Amino acid sequence: MTPASPALLPSVELKTGSAPAHTVIWLHGLGADGNDFVPIVKQLVPTLNIPPVRFLFPHAPIRPMSINRGMMMRAWYDYDLLDPNLGLRENVPSLIASQQAIEALIAREVEGGVSPQCIVLAGFSQGGALALHAGLRYPEKLAGIMALSAYLPAPATLHAEGSRENLATSVFMAHGINDHVVPMILAETSRRQLIESGYPLEWHEYRMAHSVCDEELADISAWLNKVLQ
Repeated sequence: MTPASPALLPSVELKTGSAPAHTVIWLHGLGADGNDFVPIVKQLVPTLNIPPVRFLFPHAPIRPMSINRGMMMRAWYDYDLLDPNLGLRENVPSLIASQQAIEALIAREVEGGVSPQCIVLAGFSQGGALALHAGLRYPEKLAGIMALSAYLPAPATLHAEGSRENLATSVFMAHGINDHVVPMILAETSRRQLIESGYPLEWHEYRMAHSVCDEELADISAWLNKVLQ
């Protein structure tokens, strides 16, 4: 028997014009929801010089979070601290479930006429981590993968599970040097692994905490204008 496809995640949608030729699936951080980045993207849109884009902001499921003593909140996957050296232990089944949910959203866009090569996976914090995880494993080439204030989850399995089709896909990572939520050391470790694995990584860092700044938005705009031409 064929396993049932995951139900599509509810999402907020923002279009920059009619009949969008591109899609950006933008994943929120832990405890937020799909509305979180809509105002920021509205600020970003006037700087884009590309054909119409559909921005999708899905809502993560509500689940108990080990890092917050089992508190129920919107989260893409469960995780906890592994050791005092800032290592994280992800709950792999919940990570894979969200990966499959993102793949289902991509499949819907493809059915609607948007090629995978015209789709960007983006996210902030835990959403950026999921964008990296799902994007690098997606079996067809994507336009790009963007991870803001994030890190690479389940790094030990990337070599075996990474998609050859996305080995040359542009990866944009940006981080605040004063980030104490996702410490810079986690992002730098992920950066090093991705570069050593051969991914074309574009790296940016800013004098900010766990947030987004105007300089970062300018860099995001330039990157989107490049990968979605």
